Amino acid sequence: MSAAPTGTVSTDGTVTVFGAYRCSPSSGPGPVFVASSVRVGEVRHGIGGTPATCDGVEHTWVNQDKLVLGAPVAPGPAEVEATLVHLDTGSGLPMPSIIATNRHEIELRPAKG
Repeated sequence: MSAAPTGTVSTDGTVTVFGAYRCSPSSGPGPVFVASSVRVGEVRHGIGGTPATCDGVEHTWVNQDKLVLGAPVAPGPAEVEATLVHLDTGSGLPMPSIIATNRHEIELRPAKG
């Protein structure tokens, strides 16, 4: 599980982060997702989620979200957290289980276009 050292932020507040992951076929029922967030100052913003394919092969992921609540995010330093989460549905109620996580400082750059 990794997140790239850079991400982007557009003028309308859309933040994009990306990276790569690898996971083996799950031992239980339920989907696996790549969840991500960025923290700027004291505020952490959830940045979407992407379904993961767990087949032992490395895959890329891209999550983006237009932030409308809280302080706006501007280009500059931030902390990214990317987490590979399995939602185990074996008991009927989906229970999240963290497979892997990666957290580090990144640079948010202005989005092109």
